[in-house]
Amino acid sequence: MDYLKHKKLNRARRANRVRAVVVGTATRPRMTINISNAHVTAQIIDDTKSQSLVYATTVGQKVSGTLTEKAIWVGSEVAKKAAKAKISKVVFDRGSRKFHGRIKALAEAARSEGLEF
Repeated sequence: MDYLKHKKLNRARRANRVRAVVVGTATRPRMTINISNAHVTAQIIDDTKSQSLVYATTVGQKVSGTLTEKAIWVGSEVAKKAAKAKISKVVFDRGSRKFHGRIKALAEAARSEGLEF
């Protein structure tokens, strides 16, 4: 199998394993993370309504620094917006990534702003 096809297949399998366990409800919506080569995005989703409740992104923002610093900024922003929307508890969806590095930095920033997961 081609290396890139194998890499994408493994990533999709890991994401599906996580998604099989993590489901967002109205009381505990799902917070999902997307990290590209240049930007970080986080959104809180109610899966029962298939509706995005809160999101924060670095796209179009004047945030500079490394991707880890951008992840910290996004984590604190999404937690502040969640507090305004009266969301205090979420389920964390890390997707196909391991819980370390940028994902961990975003999660710790969200926790320090009062978001529980």
